[in-house]
Amino acid sequence: MKRILIAILALMPLLAIAQDNTWERIEQEPVEPTNPDAKYLAKDAVPVVDGKVCWTTTISAPGKSAQQIFTILHKQLDKMIKEPNQLEGSSIVVDDSVKYELGTVFHEWLVFRSAALSLDRTKFNFVVEVKCFDEKAEVAINRISYDYEIGREKVHYSEEWITDKNAVNKKRTKLYPISSKFRRKTIDRKDFIFKKFNDLLNEKK
Repeated sequence: MKRILIAILALMPLLAIAQDNTWERIEQEPVEPTNPDAKYLAKDAVPVVDGKVCWTTTISAPGKSAQQIFTILHKQLDKMIKEPNQLEGSSIVVDDSVKYELGTVFHEWLVFRSAALSLDRTKFNFVVEVKCFDEKAEVAINRISYDYEIGREKVHYSEEWITDKNAVNKKRTKLYPISSKFRRKTIDRKDFIFKKFNDLLNEKK
């Protein structure tokens, strides 16, 4: 009797499967694996304007005057140039409270990889330009370059290092091994700055 009971219990999953209505199952389309570098492979990921890499964005700030926007972003830029990753020379070089324009030069560490016995980073140089108007700000990031050390050798890379020509293969399916880390981290840094400005100008109090 005990053996019969065990046999019945063993067959129950098979019976359940046999009684299942296949038409009641949720049909799912096969999901194609996404490329983790899709964001960095996009054609507009690193825009080139007049031969120069330049990211631009217009941030809406409903209800805020040009003066208010200028004050908010001035405070943020002043905070950024004093952060621990900043190097000598980072400063606000254009501070026009009449035209409501700002220009800030950044020299900072851009870290690719940090481990207990290994630190891979580059000196990252760029400029953030801001023009403030009633209810909006126009922001640009440009004049990009890198000072990188390979072993004891110092290498200077211009902004061309992260363009499609030097960082993306012809089929746009993958990034080149060496320049890829520069392209990824630079785009991430740009996204961070634009998002931070947008959050500050649209912060609800």
